[in-house]
Amino acid sequence: MNYFPMFFDLSGQKVLVVGGGEVAFRKISLLMRTGALITVVAPEILAQLHKMAHANAAAQIQLNLQIRKFISDDLNQVRLVIVATADRDLNRSIAKLAEERAIPVNVVDDLKASRFIVPALIDRDPVLVAISTGGASPVLARRLRERLEALIPQRFGPLAVWLQELRKSSGERLPSTAVRRRFFETIIDGASASRFIEGDKQGARRIAQELLEATLASLGETTVHPTTVGSVMLVGAGPGDPELLTLKALRALQDADVIFYDRLVPAGILDLARRDASRVCVGKASGGPSTTQDSITALLIRHAQQGERVVRLKGGDPFIFGRGGEELEALAAAKINFSVVPGITAALGCAAYAGIPLTHRDHAQSVSFVTGHADRQGKEPDWRALAMPGTTAVFYMGLARLEHIVERLLAHGAPPSRAAGLISQGTTEQQRVITATLAGIGAAAALAQLESPGLLIVGDVVALYKSLKWFTR
Repeated sequence: MNYFPMFFDLSGQKVLVVGGGEVAFRKISLLMRTGALITVVAPEILAQLHKMAHANAAAQIQLNLQIRKFISDDLNQVRLVIVATADRDLNRSIAKLAEERAIPVNVVDDLKASRFIVPALIDRDPVLVAISTGGASPVLARRLRERLEALIPQRFGPLAVWLQELRKSSGERLPSTAVRRRFFETIIDGASASRFIEGDKQGARRIAQELLEATLASLGETTVHPTTVGSVMLVGAGPGDPELLTLKALRALQDADVIFYDRLVPAGILDLARRDASRVCVGKASGGPSTTQDSITALLIRHAQQGERVVRLKGGDPFIFGRGGEELEALAAAKINFSVVPGITAALGCAAYAGIPLTHRDHAQSVSFVTGHADRQGKEPDWRALAMPGTTAVFYMGLARLEHIVERLLAHGAPPSRAAGLISQGTTEQQRVITATLAGIGAAAALAQLESPGLLIVGDVVALYKSLKWFTR
């Protein structure tokens, strides 16, 4: 390891930057956030730096601009030096002077002349992640940072501050280092930190308080372990393409102890889950083996009561024909902590990949999502409203009752010439799109031998498919 990783506390310390161009500006922008006393020396200084100095003068942040050439006395009492001029010989001479005074120096784009290097940085203040390739490939470091940026939640910094506050308020009540360590491991690995990262600070504090009280209540036992508070996260898996999964959904999968997933969730999404997480299929299939809804909710409750982090993974969005509301009602009644991560619902995802805008100023001013199945009492949707002009109707699982849907729309005033489309396995490499008139969509579907599930879209916007289609395999 050629470089020893460390973080400098530069608050109130003198830092010298030699150079006043774009590269220097980027370094100074980063240094400004440390509270350092920055002096910039250069014959010419970028206009942005003048503006920065003027703006920060009112905030009493020191940025001293010296419009002149570098002199050796500029190094007096300096803690850190960054050299960013276009003159390689000058850069190296300044680096040599700094080295003689034992001042750490970085010469931009000159590894041999530098005593330290500036890493690629992920900033979740006060949490900082620094990435370095030892100068071998700054582009690789930047690419790695970009990937990690997507995985590290934005609220990690505030989480660290909250944990510090929690340590002060709760740590004193816990009698030993071992108990405190286990308590905070449970907080960080469990539902409390997850809630905080989701933005539910009140829920996070409530769960932490429950855990603290349970831990204190168990202090009389021979072995003290924090009583883990389980939770259920209802997660939308999107319409099929794993890359349409949200970042929050990805983190939920990577934190889960057990995942209960629907039949239509693709393997590519399950592959993103934590390797040692249990995966249980609880999907329902029309006319085939199914897990009852009561059985699913009982599983969710039982595993959460055992202290596990449970993910209920549903195709599309859990609140759009996904029975998410029913499952949450059962969890609320059982006093289980729960949260929801929405997903891209099939109507939005499949229509987008088919190039069918669900609304359009010239063709559709409203859109309705309708289940293709009748409800328990056999109630039907408002067919007259769905048949109105300027409306787009999207029928989930519309292939199974296609003949009935077409018949009812025609009977309530929809013209036979209205455009209609069927999308099967939307957003995946197996996507198929069939378009026809409303009167002819049944015959077109039979000829194409489409298989369920299929999404039916009825409305003038479907006619745009031929000119707007883009996703073809």
